[in-house]
Amino acid sequence: MRAIVSRRLFCPGRSQSGGAAALGDSGRDGHYRLEQEFRYDIFWQGHADGTTTENYDGGKGLELIPANNVEVIVNLPPYIVHNNPKQVDGWGDESFLVKYRFLSRNEESGNYILTAFLGWSIPTGTYKNGSTHAAITPTLAFGKGWGPFDIQTTAGIGLPTGDSQKLGQPVTWNLTAQYRVLRKIWPELEMNSTFYHNGPNDGRQQVFLTPGVVFGKFPLWRRLGLTVGTGVQIAATHFHSYNHGWILSTRLPF
Repeated sequence: MRAIVSRRLFCPGRSQSGGAAALGDSGRDGHYRLEQEFRYDIFWQGHADGTTTENYDGGKGLELIPANNVEVIVNLPPYIVHNNPKQVDGWGDESFLVKYRFLSRNEESGNYILTAFLGWSIPTGTYKNGSTHAAITPTLAFGKGWGPFDIQTTAGIGLPTGDSQKLGQPVTWNLTAQYRVLRKIWPELEMNSTFYHNGPNDGRQQVFLTPGVVFGKFPLWRRLGLTVGTGVQIAATHFHSYNHGWILSTRLPF
């Protein structure tokens, strides 16, 4: 029987600089399951001054399973377009992620999964489109399914390797509910919360509500498939670094 399946659209990262410049920061990933795929995302984030920041790739990349219970992700640095003459477009930081699956049970035995992530980023960004220091992001993820319905949650903290008082140590918590329709359609509602500790936004909280839908997996050739998702982030707190963020996620599982 079917075990709990993740088609989660988005789980936002944090900007060490506190603004939109580091949209491609790592330490986040939309799956709590182990997946083998290539992923490419695009984000469009609207700001109060009328500009829209475009993030190509979203800090995603190649996801591989080299051993039982282990996944390794090598992300591509995102390319960030600000559409603002006061900011220079450029590449974000390079990032990596390792997942380890502690527990998993199929539908007959409880239908749940517990996974730990360890992400880290390297300050390779150009023109202030990344952080000034590397960062480590430990995260714990849990998912539970009941037939076609499931919930997923992750909690993590960003730990810069230098200037931690200046950059901050943001804590992220995300909660998603999904319902499978017609086997290939996954409507979802996600809540993305960031609690800022130290840094320029010390003491503030940012929450987004993200309705979305994911389609797939559709077979292409042998084991190769296609999954596509889209959604929009809507700010739910008075403080927010942007108001509306549109998401397009494309994945090629194999």
